[in-house]
Amino acid sequence: MGLCLWGFESPLPHHLDAAGTPGGVVASGVSMSRRTLYKGRFLDLGMEQATLPDGQEVELEIIRHPGAAAVVPLHADGTVTLIRQYRHAGGGMILEIPAGKLDDGEEPTTCAARELIEEAGLAAGRLESLGSVLTTPAFTDERIHLYLAHDLRPVPQALEAGEYIELVRVSLDEAVAMADDGRIVDGKTICALFRAARRMTPT
Repeated sequence: MGLCLWGFESPLPHHLDAAGTPGGVVASGVSMSRRTLYKGRFLDLGMEQATLPDGQEVELEIIRHPGAAAVVPLHADGTVTLIRQYRHAGGGMILEIPAGKLDDGEEPTTCAARELIEEAGLAAGRLESLGSVLTTPAFTDERIHLYLAHDLRPVPQALEAGEYIELVRVSLDEAVAMADDGRIVDGKTICALFRAARRMTPT
């Protein structure tokens, strides 16, 4: 079991091990009643029985997700490469950083490096961790691992079928301003940009 911040024990998300790294399973000995409603290519929607800190038993609609990685590509001149991607669920073109879901057993750093190449046509000499975020913990265990990419070099893009992406290169300061004023609305991107800017600011 993993000890949560609010002081009671809860099963770890199914894609994390006891150290909080991908590839793990729910800890042994944890009983969790789950009825699958839908299972797609990477989303697993089900009804789960859960016990609240006060002992209440509740039934929750939960989406289990394999996790993802996202990366801020930082060039030597202080600019970053963003992607403008068509997101049907989001209502059209959305400014984001390169990102994608973890393949089975894939390390987040491997995923981040792969998505950077595929979506932005950039290879990183070094990836620096910016931590991770839970996207919407009210109904999914999706965790996105964030990275700052250094020592970039151009490589051919490798977009997947069904992806539509335009590249946008701006200064890191401008990208942070866009996250601050609402031109960027994607949560993982906002968080990663602010963390990257803080990392790059001398203390």
